[in-house]
Amino acid sequence: MTSTGCHRCHFSFSVVGSPLLGLLFFAIAVLTSGCRTARHEIGQLPAGHSVRSEQLQVISDLKLKLDQPLIQDLIQLRRDVAHELQLPLEGRDVVVYVFGDKTKYQQYLDKTYPGLPPRRAYFVGTPRELAVYTFWGESIQEDLRHEFTHGLLHAQLKHVPLWLDEGLAEYFELPRSTLNKVNREYVRKLGIAIANNWEPDLDRLESLQDVIQMQRADYQESWAWVHFLLHSSDGSREVLLNHLQELRENPHPAPLSTALRDTLPEVNSRYIAHLSSLNTIQPASHQK
Repeated sequence: MTSTGCHRCHFSFSVVGSPLLGLLFFAIAVLTSGCRTARHEIGQLPAGHSVRSEQLQVISDLKLKLDQPLIQDLIQLRRDVAHELQLPLEGRDVVVYVFGDKTKYQQYLDKTYPGLPPRRAYFVGTPRELAVYTFWGESIQEDLRHEFTHGLLHAQLKHVPLWLDEGLAEYFELPRSTLNKVNREYVRKLGIAIANNWEPDLDRLESLQDVIQMQRADYQESWAWVHFLLHSSDGSREVLLNHLQELRENPHPAPLSTALRDTLPEVNSRYIAHLSSLNTIQPASHQK
């Protein structure tokens, strides 16, 4: 996170989870589903170099090698997500397009998906393709960890609730070396909010259906719910893992909050206590 307080300098979404954008991208998918030449008419995708490792395919303007640290980090991230969330390693491919520079990246987005705000990276999930778009730059590893996580989730689940999609992406965006996956900036900001009588509201987060509804504070709270669920207790972890298993078969199961309240009485108090405990941890700083 940046010290300026900006949630992210990039933006991610899935057509599946964004009804307002769904019709637009369905139309684009139809128009561009023919030959590759037709696709180039509305924007040039990277095509010079490609590497593949099982579910991951990276296509780049610049030369790639499978043993590059960036690629190996994504390969390991795939394993980490599957292990931590008890999801299978098999699933739809996630294609990562890496442009040689920001200008080429922005030109492609402007031509292919006009009207999107300028951001460092995007995840776009359609029935045709799970795609990540970004460009080579100093934040590429962090950006790809976030967006590739979106892709992995949508490769496995029938539906990913928006708050959970973003919360898990924020969680796995942190490098493996980050102690206990603690985002210090989020913990600090949430601590200030709690001191000013703020209370978590998972029901409200669950009501958010489109990424344009998400505010900076919503990403912070979503990350904290994921961290609470995975690290607070065996019971909280089981609630999350069971919910993910349900989402593999059913796109609209009962809200996670229902099972959470049934399993953990006074869950908001437990959430706040968990956040307070994170203030005593001194992980390596994570700065954008």
